[in-house]
Amino acid sequence: MTAAAVAVPVSRTGHDTVPLFRLFAAELRWIFRRPRTLAVLGLLALVPIVVGIGLTLVGQSTGSDAPDDSGGALLASAVNNAFVLPIAAMVMTLTLLLPLASAMAGADAIAGEAAHGTLRGWLIAPVSRGRLLTVKAFGVATVSVVAVLAMCVTGVATGLIINGTDSLFTLSGTTLSLGEALLRILLVGGWIVLQLWAIGAVALAVSSWTEHPMLVVASVLAMNIVFTILGFLSSLKWLHPFLLTEGWTMAPAAVLQDPMVLTRLGEGAVRAACYIVVGLSLAYGRLVTRDG
Repeated sequence: MTAAAVAVPVSRTGHDTVPLFRLFAAELRWIFRRPRTLAVLGLLALVPIVVGIGLTLVGQSTGSDAPDDSGGALLASAVNNAFVLPIAAMVMTLTLLLPLASAMAGADAIAGEAAHGTLRGWLIAPVSRGRLLTVKAFGVATVSVVAVLAMCVTGVATGLIINGTDSLFTLSGTTLSLGEALLRILLVGGWIVLQLWAIGAVALAVSSWTEHPMLVVASVLAMNIVFTILGFLSSLKWLHPFLLTEGWTMAPAAVLQDPMVLTRLGEGAVRAACYIVVGLSLAYGRLVTRDG
């Protein structure tokens, strides 16, 4: 047996020698050094502040009348209500800005690195394709968590500063303690994070097939728009349970009621989990056959 023949299996043993936490830490450093990532996260953190100030001015000038646009019902409930404000802000941004953050993270994770030539280093390095996808998925998931947490923190702080701690009440008229309100807000935040993970999984799947990050972002946002339009068509009601965006505007409203009815939140969580499994499976299937 030649030396070259012996060297082949030896070179493959390095796949499990790099600790995952080191790969995770390196990926997070890379993610949070990108100016566009920080810019999007900062913009999301500002949304609840802008909404809170805007609703306060509207309430003062119109006698607390609510806007009567398509999102007016939820915005009306957020006037003088520190509990509803962060939830309303998250639901508003779930249609575009929050998915944009996850789509950008997924696009940069694979397509962005392929465009800069750094993905090839991952593919020839002693790191298995499964570990590579795990690290990239972890990075996308972290961006989603940070985005939602930033909105929760600034939303709660803005609501309490503007309206005080005695403005924590549900749409049913019951008053909540600060702890109860925070738990409900975190419940909605966790549900929205799960939806963003599904968006990120789809972005990773598309990202694994291209070297153009903007194509990934455009594809994912176009999917959201198409799904939203299809959700308005009553003739396609049979298709609605399969659309990721189904219930995005209505399901979180269950947390604003007392008692809470979490059926829609549960359905949305199961639907998002299915998208995560399918998206990551497609991404893995592409990565194991990709050379660079």
